[in-house]
This record gives sequence, structure tokens and C-alpha cells, in this order.
Amino acid sequence: MIIVNGFLYLLSRMAMIADRLTDLRQTIRKTALSCNREPGSIHLVAVSKRKPVPDIRSAAQAGQLIFGENHVQEAAGKKELCQDLPVNWHMIGHLQKNKVKLAATVFDAIHSIDSIELALLLNRTLQKISRSIDCFIQVKLSREETKTGIKPEDLPDLAARIQSLSNLHLIGLMGIPPYFPDPEETAPFFRRLRVMRDELNRTTLQSDPISELSMGMSHDFRVAIREGATYIRIGTLLFGERIYDSGK
Repeated sequence: MIIVNGFLYLLSRMAMIADRLTDLRQTIRKTALSCNREPGSIHLVAVSKRKPVPDIRSAAQAGQLIFGENHVQEAAGKKELCQDLPVNWHMIGHLQKNKVKLAATVFDAIHSIDSIELALLLNRTLQKISRSIDCFIQVKLSREETKTGIKPEDLPDLAARIQSLSNLHLIGLMGIPPYFPDPEETAPFFRRLRVMRDELNRTTLQSDPISELSMGMSHDFRVAIREGATYIRIGTLLFGERIYDSGK
């Protein structure tokens, strides 16, 4: 009976995740079209931190291709168990320097580069293993102490330095606004990140402009899309609340 119940639970989780993924895609499409954007330009990052491997497999079987993780060791374990899946792994949390060696082997993209020291260390590590990855610079959009990221005034220098590195490919900016009960209040923060990207392209990055904006989560992704998001990071709306704690 326990085995049967467990199997039925897995089937119900698979169906729930597939249904939620369908709903999310429809919402993304409708939101994009409502502001004259191409739905295909918006990439869904399924935030799978502290979610079990069967949930990842269920989402992958329903066509989800990108999974976002906050903790390097957790992501490494999941990647090992999902080698048969044609998916990409993105680091969306703060990357500690002592985790760079492992992160360089696990992730296909890192959304949270916030210092030249981190970028240089990651680039050297990637050179040693003959690997290159995409990256975003995380910009601090508010004064909240809990939010990491580079200060906007230091962004041009960091962007220029990263573009000179051989094994990091700078493709965009990432930002996390403060939480507001009304998601519409996040619009100025998302707009500011878009303006920073455009200004970088007009000045510092004229020869190799960037196009991506990683911004927007379950609570505010519709607003983020309207303000130009190209990568949205969705966890709760897809998987529900966290159901286990794997540690860091």
C-alpha cells in the first residue's frame, strides 16, 4: 500500500507540474503579446532549489529546459542524477568564492557575478578545465542589506573587464527588486535595470552589446516582462512551496 500510494503521489505531482507549466507558458505568451513582445524571446528558468529530482524530471518531461539553483553542492548532486536529461543548469544565487571550482563544472550560466574578483577567479578556473559559460552581472537595485549585487556606478568598469575575459561570455544583467505586496511597484526597479543595460550598450559595450535581462519571479514576472525581462525565474508557481531542505 505504501508503494502504491507513493506511486500515485508521484503521478499526481507530474500532472500538477505539467499543468502549471502549461499555464505559465500561456501567461508568458499573453503578457508578451500584450506589450508587443515576441513570446519566444522570454526564457523560463524553473527555480528548482530545494526541490527533489522527480520534480525536475517531471518538468523536463513537460518540456522545461532551464533549471535555476541557489546552492552549488545541491545543484551538483542533482546534475549527477539528471545526466540523461537535455537541460541547462543556471546559478541564480550568490556565488561564494570557495564554491567557484565546483560551480565552473556544474553550471551552463551564472546570473550573479557581482565583482571583478569573482569574475577573474571564475575565468581562471574555467580556463583550467577548457570550458566557457554565459554570465550576467547582478546589479544591486535597492539599499536592502539582504540583496547582493554591484553598485550601479561600478557597473561599466565590471562589464568592460568581464568582456575582456576569454572564458566568460557576458550576455546580460540580473536584478532583484524589493518585495512589494503590489507587484506593480516593482516596475521602476525593472525599468531601471533595462535602462542600465541600454546605457551600457551605448557606451561601454558598443562593440559587443548585451541583450538579456534576468528579472522577475513568481510574484512579479508579468511586470518584469512588460519592462523587458528575457529570463524570468519561477519557482513557487511551478513547483509549489519548498518541500524539502537539502542544505547548501
